[in-house]
Amino acid sequence: MPVRDRPFPSVLDPQGRTLGAEERAAVLRVLESGVLCSTFGVEGPALEGDMARLYGRQAAVACSSGTAALHLAVAAARIGPGDEVVTTPISDFGTVAPVLAQGGRVVFADVRPEDGNLDPDAVEAAITPRTRAVIAVHLFGGAADTGRLRRICDAHGLILIEDCAQAWLGEDAQGRLLGTTGDIACFSLQQFKHITAGDGGLAITDDAELARRMRLFADKGWDRTEGRIHRELGLNYRITELAAAVARAQLGKVAEVVRRRRERAEQLVAALAGLDGVSLPPQRTGHAWWLFPLRVDDNARWAKALTAEGVPAMSGYLERPLYANPALPDQPPGGCPEAERLIHRTLVALPWNEAYTPADVADIAEAVRLVHRS
Repeated sequence: MPVRDRPFPSVLDPQGRTLGAEERAAVLRVLESGVLCSTFGVEGPALEGDMARLYGRQAAVACSSGTAALHLAVAAARIGPGDEVVTTPISDFGTVAPVLAQGGRVVFADVRPEDGNLDPDAVEAAITPRTRAVIAVHLFGGAADTGRLRRICDAHGLILIEDCAQAWLGEDAQGRLLGTTGDIACFSLQQFKHITAGDGGLAITDDAELARRMRLFADKGWDRTEGRIHRELGLNYRITELAAAVARAQLGKVAEVVRRRRERAEQLVAALAGLDGVSLPPQRTGHAWWLFPLRVDDNARWAKALTAEGVPAMSGYLERPLYANPALPDQPPGGCPEAERLIHRTLVALPWNEAYTPADVADIAEAVRLVHRS
């Protein structure tokens, strides 16, 4: 018999989401208003205000997805043909798609073996005269070294963009909110994130000019104050009033979501203490725990064995580094050996959820210990 014979709460079922009366009321409020487009409504601007206050930044721009938020950031950074952007090979394709869409070139820097986040030394070595920006991804909710990346970007005159899609209310080792060090930080409201509106995105900044450019790009380059004049290229990345209203209700719950994820993660960390050959994230205080990553000796074996015990597990998180995808044919293989080692050999990622009970975590711990003994 497997350790677990029933499903865990999941972001794809009601038990694993925090959707409830507040979100239902928000949807009805919008439907009854008759205005579903945020250009003419109140929910989109209100969401932006709520987000800016939550993170203590001067401006927030809401849009249709996390990928769209990153596209707003890349466009606001004036990335164009031939410009280079340095980022990680371990992330969703949405991190690099906006750079490619703007005609830029993605340059991949290797990652730290202990947590899969960008290695600042590798970032600095990747900078050339064509580099215009760095995109730092806070993988699984753990902090990239944005303090050092900020210093590197300042020294080279580069824009620092934080991809916080997996790191809602995460903190770095100094207790700073992830998303408050970069020039722009981007967040996702996609189904699998800490909070959701199905899809949706937010970008925050303290720079009024960057905020202006992002707003223009999200609305076809049209500022709507001077007639139907499109002063620069932009796309339609507007969030809907329905998504914004649901997102506002969810935003009020995100602190509790992260608190509960941390509480359960601490339980699992304690249960796994002392297991030789099983490594946990080095910085756990402030971790947002989007997923629960482990480093082991053979991730394919571990993922198969854990899944057989009823504990879903992903070997490597990705099948391949981003640069090994057909959409990036000009990228040479083998450029990021630590990233490849994590993906192909050592990284196992467990789904994580704020609805896990102590009994759920105990089952996960038992399965991990069983596989460790085998």
